[in-house]
Amino acid sequence: MNTGLRNNCRTSGTPQAARLLLAPLLLLLWPEAQAQSVAPPAVADDQQMPLDPMPDIGVAWPDLDQPDSVDPFPADDVADMLPDDEPVVADEGGVEPEAEAASAAISPAGDFTDPAKENRYSLQLKGVEQIADAQFDARFRDLSVLQQGEGKPANLAQINRRIAEDTALLDRLLRAKGYYAARIRSSVAPAGEDRLSVTFRIVPGTLYLLSSVDLEGLSAAGEREAKLRAAFPLKPGDAVDADAILSGQAALSLALAESGFPFATVGEPEVHIDHEERKGDLDIVVSPGAYRTFGSIQLTNDELFSASHVQRIARFQPGDPYMASDVEDLRSAIIATGLVSSVGLTRKDAGDGEHVDLLVDVRPAPLRTIAGELGYGTGEGYRAEVSWQHRNMFPPEGAVTFRGVLGTQEQTASATYRRNNFRRRDHVLTGLVSISNIKRDAYDARTITLSGAIERQTNILFQKKWVWRVGAEFIASDEKDAFSGGNRRTFLIGAVPLSLTHDGSDNLLDPTRGFRLGGRLSPELSFQNGTFGYARVQLDGSVYQPMGDRVVMAARARFGTILGSTVDRIAPSRRFYAGGGASVRGYGYQAIGPRDSGNDPIGGKSLAEFSLESRIRFGNFGVVPFVDAGNISTSFVPRFRDLRIGAGLGVRYYSSFGPIRVDVGTPLNPQEDDPKVAVYVSLGQAF
Repeated sequence: MNTGLRNNCRTSGTPQAARLLLAPLLLLLWPEAQAQSVAPPAVADDQQMPLDPMPDIGVAWPDLDQPDSVDPFPADDVADMLPDDEPVVADEGGVEPEAEAASAAISPAGDFTDPAKENRYSLQLKGVEQIADAQFDARFRDLSVLQQGEGKPANLAQINRRIAEDTALLDRLLRAKGYYAARIRSSVAPAGEDRLSVTFRIVPGTLYLLSSVDLEGLSAAGEREAKLRAAFPLKPGDAVDADAILSGQAALSLALAESGFPFATVGEPEVHIDHEERKGDLDIVVSPGAYRTFGSIQLTNDELFSASHVQRIARFQPGDPYMASDVEDLRSAIIATGLVSSVGLTRKDAGDGEHVDLLVDVRPAPLRTIAGELGYGTGEGYRAEVSWQHRNMFPPEGAVTFRGVLGTQEQTASATYRRNNFRRRDHVLTGLVSISNIKRDAYDARTITLSGAIERQTNILFQKKWVWRVGAEFIASDEKDAFSGGNRRTFLIGAVPLSLTHDGSDNLLDPTRGFRLGGRLSPELSFQNGTFGYARVQLDGSVYQPMGDRVVMAARARFGTILGSTVDRIAPSRRFYAGGGASVRGYGYQAIGPRDSGNDPIGGKSLAEFSLESRIRFGNFGVVPFVDAGNISTSFVPRFRDLRIGAGLGVRYYSSFGPIRVDVGTPLNPQEDDPKVAVYVSLGQAF
């Protein structure tokens, strides 16, 4: 396998110089190189064939499966650096991995002379503390055969074979970081009854530095050459570090793709090593290709949406400089529509010497969905829901959903129209017609609702910092509550709900740091034995703070008030309520606050809620101890002295699409008829 990085030794006419490939080193590094945002160019088949001898030099290409046999330094250069404080007694079957490495050694002390006797062993590396970063340690841990067998019984022959493999591994890891001619001495000594200690004592050798860095061909980029050259971080004087070189190659490829060069190629790096000077020259051949701007978007299939709609959701316009990230963003946006099962984007030269077109190939996903849901909630009773949706009944992206609910306290039938990416990307137009019959402890309402809104949406793929919504509602509701004296009252309500939210958290469904702050304002005009107006105002805030790798502290506060009118004139369905899984856990749904003579809640004009929880995670599971508090007041200012407090414990299962939560809470200062225990199940954290 060719890793894309050549390492050649300069021929200087001395015994210390030869011509080599560094490919064995980067076999270790290749999987990580592929994980870069821009992968190195594919290697041609002929480059993977065995290399022929070099007749002009007379030194054959070495076998890549064998350690480097070149000894670039005289032995006495480092002889005094090697530790010699341990006895060396070669065991039968001992292995000398390479010229620079001493044999494995067994201390004569103890009964460890039987080659067939199995012992457990521990492993230590000494001398690389300043070199062994997290990447070095991870590679050695993953590839070391000694590490894999640590703590397991093994005989001396097995240990010696592992020492030989790990000695070669350490040498390759050191050379990958630019340290050549490392001296690696291994020893095995008793470390207790039936236990051995395997120790590697390492002298890394001299760190080779780059004497030159040549990006041949980059000058063809013209005036953009300086910016592109700056994107390649390596410079003369830096270490001959294979990771840094491959990372620089990927960074240069990305910079070209982000700077208007869609057809650029970056060749495989070649490093020419001079062991006499202990330096290396880095050469990379770059072919920028022609500078291009975006041209048109073309569709192979316009069944789902048109090319103009795809252009609408793209973050670029014709004539903008080509950027690979914009192309990838468009791919994600098309996937986020939920209308496609696969999407392909192909660059196509427009042929005018200026533009590059995008050929978009999409395959439709199933567009119809039937969904059902059964559930039970404390204070809400049983509930069954069924829905049918066509996600593109009115192209492009015009979805229609019909929904029905049949439950202990609710019967609803509704139809919703939703058009995603309406006129602009991430803008959503919605319309709703709903007929419902709701029987709560607080009120009984038969309602017809007609509403519409335009909003800027957020989702898991494109989580927005700012989200807003502007809507309108027209409601006709026949309601009965404690203030109606047993009679029903008919309310005609018009409202203009507005909302604005800032999301500074790091995850939509499972935030671990940051904060969220949102506000809602709904001016409303109501007719019931006269016309009157009022305004509903609500503020929500939450904060998330990690307390280590496994624990996140989360806190929430909510305040609401209704300005204008009195609580008895406001329709019961438009008042504030508290209690339940998304409010104060431990209490029944809407059960907190003032109550009538029948001990039923009546709602109020003001709201205050607080929550604090500790999210402790263990792999895919977690536990969440929590405490909530809240109250409802009939005045427009919340009364904090009458807070109802609930506490409990939750369990989380962290699935691929978000946490599934089960919370069990109990009221600490319950009112009459409050449950002793309440259970809540839902998707996502409580807040």
